[in-house]
Amino acid sequence: MIHSANSQVILLLCAYLGFSHQSELTPLSTREWNTVAKRLQANSIEPEALLHAESSWVSEILEHDQQLANRISGLLSRSGLLAIELERLESLGINVITRADESYPKRFKQRLKDSAPALLFYSGNADLLGQTGIAVVGSRNLDEAGKQCAEFIGNACGLSGLVLYSGGARGVDSLSMLAALEARGNAVGILADSLEKAIRTQDYRNYLASQELCLATPYSPSAPFNVGAAMGRNRLIYTLSDYALVIASDFEKGGTWAGAIEALKAKWIPLFALQHDYMPLGNKKLIERGAISFPHPFQGHYSELKAWFDSHSSSSGGMQEQLSLFQ
Repeated sequence: MIHSANSQVILLLCAYLGFSHQSELTPLSTREWNTVAKRLQANSIEPEALLHAESSWVSEILEHDQQLANRISGLLSRSGLLAIELERLESLGINVITRADESYPKRFKQRLKDSAPALLFYSGNADLLGQTGIAVVGSRNLDEAGKQCAEFIGNACGLSGLVLYSGGARGVDSLSMLAALEARGNAVGILADSLEKAIRTQDYRNYLASQELCLATPYSPSAPFNVGAAMGRNRLIYTLSDYALVIASDFEKGGTWAGAIEALKAKWIPLFALQHDYMPLGNKKLIERGAISFPHPFQGHYSELKAWFDSHSSSSGGMQEQLSLFQ
């Protein structure tokens, strides 16, 4: 995959790839990259100008932050190692897009603004990112009603042409994603870890090859699981979709609850929570805090699902203005 000069800079500065074992350098965080990008933009400078710049000039652009300028120079010097690692990933079927690329999901920029990830690794059909669809989230431990609803929503999305967005984890995520794919539909899984491992699994391999699935992550493709990453990816699932449905949530604990509360406060999209006689306490409390009830069992035909979500959505929360291309 050929990357523009601006994209190369973002990769060199922000990707956890291509470091020697002796290196003490760490990539820029999203917040640090935003600082650099805003200083460049304020001076009408494109990121590619950093590729051959002297450290003293970079320091001047960064308002005389010599420590950051030296770090940037060090990160930019690893182009050879990074190229080797990107070639290895591409041989596995993994590519990367950055905030400087036209193909970067516009909904991330519109809804997340400065907290939109600087880059996104993916395998499969990246054109699915941001297409009309429903985010389905929930805990790994499900009752029978939750299992039935996850499979129904996935199947309905597959049959009605809606993309099913989820996280690819065991439980709600995998049930709903596989139901959508088995119905000959499309799905997007935003992963918190182990993209390299996920693309090799029997469940997903054929769907990736047929371009019915996209698996993506803002983290290194070989990154192990950690709680912070899992929390961070939840907002990406919400902000890619048009509606979100919480199948099962604990109360005031866990990633499902935290992500749903953030989505309610941010008003990115209409948020629904599954309602039934034995629903988890978290679902009940989300509804009390503004989530819209989604009944189980759903009384309509699968083809009526999108119209039902539209008619019960009080507000989409409004779209925010897009950032500049490389921010």
